[in-house]
Amino acid sequence: MRTIKLGSTALEVPVVAVGCMRINSLDKAGAERFVQTALEQGANFFDHADIYGAGTCEEIFAEAIHMNDSVRENIILQSKCGIKPGVMFDFSKEHILASTDAILKRLKTDYLDILLLHRPDALVEPDEVAEAFDRLESSGKVRHFGVSNQNPMQIELLKKSVKQPIVANQLQLSITNANMISNGINVNMENSSAINRDGSILDYCRLNDITIQPWSPFQYGFFEGVFLGSDKFPELNKAIDEVAGKHDVSNTTIAIAWLLRHPAKMQPVIGSMNIERLKDCVKAADITLTRDEWYSIYRAAGNILP
Repeated sequence: MRTIKLGSTALEVPVVAVGCMRINSLDKAGAERFVQTALEQGANFFDHADIYGAGTCEEIFAEAIHMNDSVRENIILQSKCGIKPGVMFDFSKEHILASTDAILKRLKTDYLDILLLHRPDALVEPDEVAEAFDRLESSGKVRHFGVSNQNPMQIELLKKSVKQPIVANQLQLSITNANMISNGINVNMENSSAINRDGSILDYCRLNDITIQPWSPFQYGFFEGVFLGSDKFPELNKAIDEVAGKHDVSNTTIAIAWLLRHPAKMQPVIGSMNIERLKDCVKAADITLTRDEWYSIYRAAGNILP
Protein backbone atom coordinates (compact mmCIF):
# COMPACT_ATOMS: atom_id res chain seq x y z
CA MET A 1 0.00 0.00 0.00
CA ARG A 2 1.07 3.58 -0.60
CA THR A 3 2.71 5.15 2.44
CA ILE A 4 3.29 8.58 3.91
CA LYS A 5 5.63 9.85 6.59
CA LEU A 6 3.90 10.17 9.94
CA GLY A 7 4.09 13.80 10.99
CA SER A 8 7.65 15.07 11.14
CA THR A 9 9.10 11.59 11.69
CA ALA A 10 10.87 9.26 9.29
CA LEU A 11 8.31 6.55 10.07
CA GLU A 12 6.59 5.36 6.88
CA VAL A 13 2.97 4.40 7.52
CA PRO A 14 0.19 3.10 5.24
CA VAL A 15 -2.25 5.81 4.14
CA VAL A 16 -5.07 3.71 5.61
CA ALA A 17 -5.00 2.76 9.30
CA VAL A 18 -6.94 -0.22 10.66
CA GLY A 19 -9.08 0.76 13.64
CA CYS A 20 -9.65 -2.04 16.14
CA MET A 21 -12.49 -0.55 18.19
CA ARG A 22 -14.94 -3.24 17.05
CA ILE A 23 -12.68 -6.29 16.89
CA ASN A 24 -14.49 -7.68 19.94
CA SER A 25 -17.53 -8.15 17.69
CA LEU A 26 -15.70 -11.00 15.92
CA ASP A 27 -15.17 -14.53 17.15
CA LYS A 28 -11.64 -15.87 17.47
CA ALA A 29 -11.47 -17.25 13.93
CA GLY A 30 -13.05 -14.11 12.49
CA ALA A 31 -10.55 -11.87 14.28
CA GLU A 32 -7.65 -13.94 12.96
CA ARG A 33 -9.01 -13.77 9.40
CA PHE A 34 -9.52 -10.03 9.63
CA VAL A 35 -6.04 -9.27 10.95
CA GLN A 36 -4.39 -11.60 8.44
CA THR A 37 -6.32 -10.00 5.57
CA ALA A 38 -5.22 -6.55 6.70
CA LEU A 39 -1.59 -7.66 6.66
CA GLU A 40 -1.98 -9.23 3.23
CA GLN A 41 -3.36 -5.91 1.98
CA GLY A 42 -0.36 -4.00 3.33
CA ALA A 43 -2.49 -2.45 6.07
CA ASN A 44 -0.10 -3.06 8.95
CA PHE A 45 -0.94 0.06 10.99
CA PHE A 46 -3.35 -0.84 13.81
CA ASP A 47 -5.11 1.79 15.92
CA HIS A 48 -6.27 0.98 19.46
CA ALA A 49 -7.40 2.71 22.66
CA ASP A 50 -7.42 1.48 26.22
CA ILE A 51 -11.19 2.02 26.45
CA TYR A 52 -12.13 -0.05 23.38
CA GLY A 53 -14.07 -2.98 24.74
CA ALA A 54 -12.87 -1.93 28.19
CA GLY A 55 -9.43 -3.13 27.11
CA THR A 56 -10.58 -6.43 25.63
CA CYS A 57 -10.05 -5.26 22.04
CA GLU A 58 -6.29 -4.99 22.59
CA GLU A 59 -6.23 -8.47 24.12
CA ILE A 60 -8.27 -9.94 21.27
CA PHE A 61 -5.98 -8.30 18.72
CA ALA A 62 -2.83 -9.66 20.35
CA GLU A 63 -4.28 -13.17 20.29
CA ALA A 64 -5.56 -12.81 16.73
CA ILE A 65 -2.22 -11.68 15.33
CA HIS A 66 -0.32 -14.27 17.44
CA MET A 67 1.92 -11.56 18.83
CA ASN A 68 5.61 -12.39 19.09
CA ASP A 69 8.87 -10.58 18.32
CA SER A 70 8.78 -11.52 14.65
CA VAL A 71 5.21 -10.31 14.20
CA ARG A 72 5.89 -7.13 16.14
CA GLU A 73 8.73 -6.12 13.81
CA ASN A 74 6.34 -5.99 10.86
CA ILE A 75 3.45 -4.00 12.30
CA ILE A 76 2.87 -0.46 13.58
CA LEU A 77 0.90 -0.14 16.82
CA GLN A 78 -0.87 2.98 18.01
CA SER A 79 -3.03 3.29 21.10
CA LYS A 80 -4.72 6.03 23.08
CA CYS A 81 -5.25 6.83 26.73
CA GLY A 82 -6.72 9.58 28.90
CA ILE A 83 -10.41 8.66 29.18
CA LYS A 84 -12.11 7.19 32.23
CA PRO A 85 -15.49 6.45 30.58
CA GLY A 86 -18.39 8.32 32.13
CA VAL A 87 -16.15 9.69 34.88
CA MET A 88 -13.47 12.07 33.63
CA PHE A 89 -10.64 12.75 31.22
CA ASP A 90 -7.25 12.26 32.85
CA PHE A 91 -3.88 13.46 31.52
CA SER A 92 -2.13 13.14 34.88
CA LYS A 93 1.35 11.64 34.82
CA GLU A 94 0.22 8.72 36.94
CA HIS A 95 -2.69 7.87 34.66
CA ILE A 96 -0.68 8.13 31.43
CA LEU A 97 2.08 5.90 32.79
CA ALA A 98 -0.27 3.32 34.30
CA SER A 99 -2.46 3.25 31.20
CA THR A 100 0.51 2.73 28.91
CA ASP A 101 1.81 -0.18 31.00
CA ALA A 102 -1.64 -1.79 30.87
CA ILE A 103 -1.87 -1.26 27.11
CA LEU A 104 1.52 -2.90 26.55
CA LYS A 105 0.52 -5.86 28.70
CA ARG A 106 -2.73 -6.39 26.79
CA LEU A 107 -1.02 -6.05 23.40
CA LYS A 108 1.80 -8.37 24.51
CA THR A 109 4.50 -5.97 23.37
CA ASP A 110 7.32 -3.97 24.92
CA TYR A 111 6.59 -0.73 23.07
CA LEU A 112 4.07 1.35 21.16
CA ASP A 113 5.03 3.10 17.96
CA ILE A 114 2.61 5.92 18.79
CA LEU A 115 0.68 6.93 21.91
CA LEU A 116 -2.13 9.47 21.58
CA LEU A 117 -3.86 11.46 24.30
CA HIS A 118 -7.48 10.58 23.62
CA ARG A 119 -9.65 13.62 24.49
CA PRO A 120 -8.67 17.00 25.97
CA ASP A 121 -8.47 17.06 29.76
CA ALA A 122 -9.72 20.37 31.18
CA LEU A 123 -7.37 19.91 34.15
CA VAL A 124 -4.28 19.11 32.09
CA GLU A 125 -0.92 20.11 33.53
CA PRO A 126 1.52 20.24 30.57
CA ASP A 127 4.49 19.67 32.88
CA GLU A 128 2.96 16.37 34.03
CA VAL A 129 2.36 15.25 30.48
CA ALA A 130 5.95 16.15 29.65
CA GLU A 131 7.25 14.09 32.57
CA ALA A 132 5.17 11.11 31.48
CA PHE A 133 6.28 11.39 27.85
CA ASP A 134 9.94 11.72 28.86
CA ARG A 135 9.75 8.61 31.01
CA LEU A 136 7.95 6.60 28.34
CA GLU A 137 10.42 7.67 25.68
CA SER A 138 13.56 7.08 27.76
CA SER A 139 12.32 3.64 28.81
CA GLY A 140 11.62 2.71 25.19
CA LYS A 141 7.94 2.07 25.88
CA VAL A 142 6.72 4.70 23.38
CA ARG A 143 8.53 5.95 20.29
CA HIS A 144 6.24 8.77 19.10
CA PHE A 145 3.47 10.86 20.63
CA GLY A 146 0.31 12.53 19.42
CA VAL A 147 -3.14 13.70 20.39
CA SER A 148 -6.75 13.15 19.47
CA ASN A 149 -9.61 15.63 19.16
CA GLN A 150 -7.47 18.65 20.04
CA ASN A 151 -7.46 22.18 18.66
CA PRO A 152 -4.36 24.28 17.91
CA MET A 153 -4.15 26.10 21.24
CA GLN A 154 -4.52 22.88 23.21
CA ILE A 155 -1.60 21.45 21.26
CA GLU A 156 0.40 24.64 21.74
CA LEU A 157 -0.23 24.44 25.47
CA LEU A 158 1.19 20.92 25.55
CA LYS A 159 4.17 21.98 23.45
CA LYS A 160 5.02 24.59 26.10
CA SER A 161 6.39 21.70 28.16
CA VAL A 162 6.47 18.62 25.93
CA LYS A 163 9.72 18.34 23.95
CA GLN A 164 8.68 15.45 21.71
CA PRO A 165 7.03 16.37 18.39
CA ILE A 166 3.26 15.92 18.23
CA VAL A 167 3.08 13.66 15.18
CA ALA A 168 -0.65 12.96 14.81
CA ASN A 169 -4.06 14.36 15.66
CA GLN A 170 -7.04 12.05 15.36
CA LEU A 171 -10.14 14.07 14.39
CA GLN A 172 -13.67 13.34 13.24
CA LEU A 173 -13.81 13.96 9.50
CA SER A 174 -15.91 12.61 6.66
CA ILE A 175 -17.61 13.94 3.55
CA THR A 176 -20.65 14.86 5.67
CA ASN A 177 -18.65 16.03 8.71
CA ALA A 178 -16.26 18.37 6.95
CA ASN A 179 -16.49 21.63 8.88
CA MET A 180 -12.71 21.83 9.21
CA ILE A 181 -12.64 22.07 5.42
CA SER A 182 -15.79 24.12 4.80
CA ASN A 183 -15.00 26.88 7.29
CA GLY A 184 -11.83 27.55 5.33
CA ILE A 185 -13.78 27.81 2.08
CA ASN A 186 -16.39 30.12 3.60
CA VAL A 187 -14.09 32.57 5.39
CA ASN A 188 -15.83 35.86 6.23
CA MET A 189 -19.21 34.66 4.93
CA GLU A 190 -22.47 34.99 6.83
CA ASN A 191 -23.47 31.34 6.80
CA SER A 192 -23.17 28.39 9.15
CA SER A 193 -20.40 26.82 7.07
CA ALA A 194 -18.15 29.77 7.96
CA ILE A 195 -18.28 28.95 11.67
CA ASN A 196 -14.79 27.98 12.82
CA ARG A 197 -15.37 25.26 15.40
CA ASP A 198 -11.84 23.99 15.77
CA GLY A 199 -9.45 26.94 15.58
CA SER A 200 -8.35 26.17 12.01
CA ILE A 201 -6.95 22.80 13.06
CA LEU A 202 -6.61 21.61 9.46
CA ASP A 203 -4.24 24.42 8.48
CA TYR A 204 -2.46 24.23 11.84
CA CYS A 205 -1.66 20.55 11.38
CA ARG A 206 -0.40 21.17 7.85
CA LEU A 207 1.81 24.03 9.04
CA ASN A 208 3.24 21.95 11.88
CA ASP A 209 3.68 18.61 10.10
CA ILE A 210 1.04 16.83 12.17
CA THR A 211 -0.72 13.97 10.41
CA ILE A 212 -4.51 14.18 10.64
CA GLN A 213 -6.10 10.78 11.18
CA PRO A 214 -9.80 11.07 10.29
CA TRP A 215 -12.00 8.86 12.44
CA SER A 216 -15.52 7.71 11.48
CA PRO A 217 -14.87 8.46 7.78
CA PHE A 218 -18.26 6.97 6.80
CA GLN A 219 -20.38 8.43 9.59
CA TYR A 220 -22.67 11.43 9.61
CA GLY A 221 -23.38 13.30 12.84
CA PHE A 222 -21.89 11.77 15.96
CA PHE A 223 -22.27 8.04 15.25
CA GLU A 224 -25.77 8.63 13.85
CA GLY A 225 -25.23 6.31 10.92
CA VAL A 226 -23.36 5.69 7.69
CA PHE A 227 -24.05 8.08 4.81
CA LEU A 228 -23.24 5.51 2.11
CA GLY A 229 -26.52 4.09 0.84
CA SER A 230 -28.54 6.24 3.22
CA ASP A 231 -31.81 7.72 1.91
CA LYS A 232 -30.94 10.85 3.90
CA PHE A 233 -28.22 11.68 1.36
CA PRO A 234 -29.61 10.87 -2.12
CA GLU A 235 -27.62 13.53 -4.00
CA LEU A 236 -24.40 12.59 -2.25
CA ASN A 237 -24.80 8.90 -2.97
CA LYS A 238 -25.61 9.65 -6.59
CA ALA A 239 -22.42 11.71 -6.94
CA ILE A 240 -20.29 9.09 -5.19
CA ASP A 241 -21.75 6.29 -7.29
CA GLU A 242 -21.05 8.21 -10.51
CA VAL A 243 -17.39 8.69 -9.55
CA ALA A 244 -17.16 5.09 -8.39
CA GLY A 245 -18.42 3.95 -11.78
CA LYS A 246 -15.78 5.98 -13.59
CA HIS A 247 -13.02 4.35 -11.55
CA ASP A 248 -14.66 0.89 -11.49
CA VAL A 249 -14.55 0.69 -7.68
CA SER A 250 -17.07 0.68 -4.83
CA ASN A 251 -18.62 3.69 -3.13
CA THR A 252 -16.60 2.76 -0.04
CA THR A 253 -13.38 3.20 -1.99
CA ILE A 254 -14.43 6.63 -3.23
CA ALA A 255 -15.39 7.84 0.27
CA ILE A 256 -11.84 7.13 1.44
CA ALA A 257 -10.25 8.39 -1.79
CA TRP A 258 -12.05 11.71 -1.18
CA LEU A 259 -10.14 12.12 2.09
CA LEU A 260 -6.85 10.98 0.59
CA ARG A 261 -7.18 13.51 -2.25
CA HIS A 262 -6.77 16.37 0.21
CA PRO A 263 -3.18 17.71 0.15
CA ALA A 264 -2.93 17.47 3.96
CA LYS A 265 -1.81 13.83 3.46
CA MET A 266 -4.28 12.37 5.92
CA GLN A 267 -4.41 8.82 7.24
CA PRO A 268 -8.05 7.71 7.64
CA VAL A 269 -8.79 5.21 10.40
CA ILE A 270 -11.09 2.47 9.14
CA GLY A 271 -13.37 0.96 11.77
CA SER A 272 -15.19 -1.72 9.78
CA MET A 273 -14.60 -5.38 10.63
CA ASN A 274 -15.97 -6.45 7.24
CA ILE A 275 -13.12 -7.96 5.21
CA GLU A 276 -14.49 -6.92 1.82
CA ARG A 277 -15.02 -3.39 3.03
CA LEU A 278 -11.47 -3.33 4.35
CA LYS A 279 -10.22 -4.35 0.91
CA ASP A 280 -12.31 -1.61 -0.69
CA CYS A 281 -10.79 0.95 1.68
CA VAL A 282 -7.26 -0.17 0.81
CA LYS A 283 -8.01 0.27 -2.92
CA ALA A 284 -8.43 4.00 -2.27
CA ALA A 285 -4.67 4.26 -1.88
CA ASP A 286 -4.32 3.70 -5.63
CA ILE A 287 -6.88 6.29 -6.72
CA THR A 288 -6.46 10.04 -7.08
CA LEU A 289 -9.71 11.92 -7.61
CA THR A 290 -9.70 14.82 -10.01
CA ARG A 291 -10.45 18.28 -8.68
CA ASP A 292 -13.85 18.15 -10.43
CA GLU A 293 -14.66 14.79 -8.82
CA TRP A 294 -13.64 15.98 -5.36
CA TYR A 295 -15.72 19.14 -5.53
CA SER A 296 -18.74 17.39 -7.06
CA ILE A 297 -18.85 15.08 -4.03
CA TYR A 298 -18.24 17.98 -1.64
CA ARG A 299 -21.17 19.95 -3.09
CA ALA A 300 -23.47 16.93 -3.24
CA ALA A 301 -23.09 16.51 0.55
CA GLY A 302 -24.76 19.89 0.98
CA ASN A 303 -21.55 21.83 1.42
CA ILE A 304 -21.82 25.25 -0.22
CA LEU A 305 -19.42 27.29 -2.28
CA PRO A 306 -19.82 31.03 -1.58
